[in-house]
Amino acid sequence: MGSCHAFRTLHPKGLLYTKPPPGDYCEQNLINNVLVRLKQSLSIAHLHFYPLAGRLATKIEQNPTSHSVFVDCKNSPGAKFIHAAVDLSVSDIVSPTYVPLVFTELVDGVFIGCSMNHAIADGTTFWHFINTLSEIFQAQGDTKIKISRSPMLERWFPEGNNGPLLTLPFTHQNEFITRFETPHVLERIFHFSAKSITKLKKRANTESNTTKISSFQSLSAFVWRSITRARRLPCEIVTCCMLAINNRSRLEPPLSPNYFGNSFQTVTAMTTAGELLDHGLGWAAWKLYQAVVNHSDKSVRGFVNDWLRSPFVYQCSPHLYPRSVIIGSSPRFNMYGNEFGLGKALTLRSGYGNKFDGKVSPYPGREGKGSVDIEICLPSFSMNALESDEEFMAAVS
Repeated sequence: MGSCHAFRTLHPKGLLYTKPPPGDYCEQNLINNVLVRLKQSLSIAHLHFYPLAGRLATKIEQNPTSHSVFVDCKNSPGAKFIHAAVDLSVSDIVSPTYVPLVFTELVDGVFIGCSMNHAIADGTTFWHFINTLSEIFQAQGDTKIKISRSPMLERWFPEGNNGPLLTLPFTHQNEFITRFETPHVLERIFHFSAKSITKLKKRANTESNTTKISSFQSLSAFVWRSITRARRLPCEIVTCCMLAINNRSRLEPPLSPNYFGNSFQTVTAMTTAGELLDHGLGWAAWKLYQAVVNHSDKSVRGFVNDWLRSPFVYQCSPHLYPRSVIIGSSPRFNMYGNEFGLGKALTLRSGYGNKFDGKVSPYPGREGKGSVDIEICLPSFSMNALESDEEFMAAVS
């Protein structure tokens, strides 16, 4: 079963649930009940997150020719709800080494997923919406429910910029619209227990003679070094590790954690493959630590002001970041707390869009307590080398 928004092509994420054991319920009644409640909950959720029921639209001006892109909530059929079924089981999804491309209702399970365009929302907003949808679902469709975290829909712009309609420097929409073709990569999820991550953090801080490096920075550096080693890159080749970072708390004054939209950037640590592998984990983790701590209110405002003076459209292409590791998502998002009448989710999965060589997505481990699942996308020769890397696999649970 999937819930998606028709114009949204990125951010496909979802949760896989198992159905109760046979004999404990009437299956058709269970599915029908979930479907009805999910539709009702989706409708109510969009009363709070109304831009997600809109459509991206382009406004074209003449003399001079310019384009403005906005969310049209008036001329929109609303969000699309899709239900499909297939003769496959949960084991067909979770048993294979590499993640298969199956998202739907299964013989013994249900997949509930959602997709929204990254131009509209970032990961923080995505999971805020899903968390709210789950909250409404558990309230049995009460239309008067007071949700615990209302989204902040007012747009933020630096002082002196009123927005929100920005003119793009193009004369035709084909100049800023491209179709992303997912390259052939293998996708595998590796589990890191809290104990394993603690060891990596201790090792990174000890090697750097500090206590400042976080667990996530240590794990990210470990994955960066491991993937670089698996790629067998020449020593002089430049590689970087890019981390998606939330701007909300870094602004002064900070934005609400419930701010709706995109308020994130990426920070980058860069070096050569030779330097990265000649130095230890602590050296790489310290570079990531510095990239994070240097991402301040000043740097955020500077980037946004530069963009407003000379706007451009981000293009999602693996060719933009060759030989690098791009880490998105976050293990801090509340993913397993979402309940839709089927108990706790068995696992998480993401769609095939926006996948390329070096794309890494961390999720919280199902058991919690600081464990992390890392989704890694690599071509077969690099993935096989990573799976044969003794140091990497020794840290995987």
